[in-house]
Amino acid sequence: MDRLEIGFVGIVLTLVLIGLRVPIGVAMGAVAIGGIFAMLGAMPAIGIVKAVPYELVGDWNLSAVPMFLLMGYIASGAGLTKGLFAAARVFLNRVPGGLASATVASSALFASASGSSVATAAAFSRIAIPEMLKAGYAPSLAAGSVAAAGTLGSLIPPSVLLIVFGLMMDVSISELFIAGLIPGLLSAVMFVGMISLRTMLNPQLAPKSDEVYSWAEKLELIKDVWPLPVLIAGVLGGIFTGIFTATEAGAIGAFLACIIAAARRQLDIRVMRCALIDTALGTAAIFIIVVGAALFARFIALSTVPVWVTNFFDGYSALTVILMIGALYLVLGCFLESISIMLLTLPVLAPMLALLGVDLIWFGILTVKLLEIGLVTPPVGMNVYVIRSSLGSTIPLGQIFAGVSWFILADFITLALLIAFPAISLWLPAIMAN
Repeated sequence: MDRLEIGFVGIVLTLVLIGLRVPIGVAMGAVAIGGIFAMLGAMPAIGIVKAVPYELVGDWNLSAVPMFLLMGYIASGAGLTKGLFAAARVFLNRVPGGLASATVASSALFASASGSSVATAAAFSRIAIPEMLKAGYAPSLAAGSVAAAGTLGSLIPPSVLLIVFGLMMDVSISELFIAGLIPGLLSAVMFVGMISLRTMLNPQLAPKSDEVYSWAEKLELIKDVWPLPVLIAGVLGGIFTGIFTATEAGAIGAFLACIIAAARRQLDIRVMRCALIDTALGTAAIFIIVVGAALFARFIALSTVPVWVTNFFDGYSALTVILMIGALYLVLGCFLESISIMLLTLPVLAPMLALLGVDLIWFGILTVKLLEIGLVTPPVGMNVYVIRSSLGSTIPLGQIFAGVSWFILADFITLALLIAFPAISLWLPAIMAN
């Protein structure tokens, strides 16, 4: 076989291994080593295996991953995320479908701290869904709002997916974080708008609340939730003003989380120990995946598959290619989890995107948005299964997917706006650059 054939065989074999539940980092790394050996022989393969992991793990930018994970685990373990849903439900009490909208708003804040869609969905499936069911909300709306709101963790910074994209595509992580802010908030606003419209047209979905809260009660709730907005504002504000980089922001965010938790007397040895252990486990898992992806990217580059793909799409406009990539991501999202899709496709797509002159900051936001949709699309829909696992048989799987479908529609509208108006993603990075 020639190099091109070895490349395509390697891609198919990787997909098969992932389908057989082989860990993605192991699957990509093993295929890459075997493919390089088949193309170049044993010594070049050994040399690449020795050099690539060392260069990658030694990259300063990658240290942002454990720091942001530590920040999230400390914020969660020390209780800085508690009270978000209670505060949001009070302030959105008079909005149609207020509890569902409160879930979206509080999930957006929680996701900013945790950076994980799955963690957000798992947390709010236990917090918000029981409250909505108790208030008489339709089970499909209750579960659907939590599953969809959990996806906001992929786009609203700090996001592990944006960090990985920046490393894979050699793009500024700071710019990606700032670029994701408006699209992330736009997604949340679209969700709230869709909930309000549906519940106004069909009041049976969400009975109106007759509870009235005084300003004194509202101010009391604000006292419980101020640490998290302050933490997020400190991290993003420092990045936006250029005081520190995204990598430095991770360490500063973790330090601020410790200071705030200690000031509230919520930081003890148990919280710190659990946060450090969870950070170490999460970092190790991500690093294994990233190292496997780096080896796979080197294999793909040597196989000339990217050249073939670039030639195949020669003559197509950038918009047409973006739409075709979007369709591919939506299909893959039905079967693979987010980071698998990104790491499998970016090595193949990168040369073509560079040739077409596509802005990689903009493309990064589109990629993560498409991966968000994949988190709730059947048959995989990771967030949906996380909720099902938390609730047991309380809400049938079909009802959860039915409720999520309305949020997928809202996501498609948001995605169309991001494609039609790139400035939505690029305006803030442009301001930061000036």
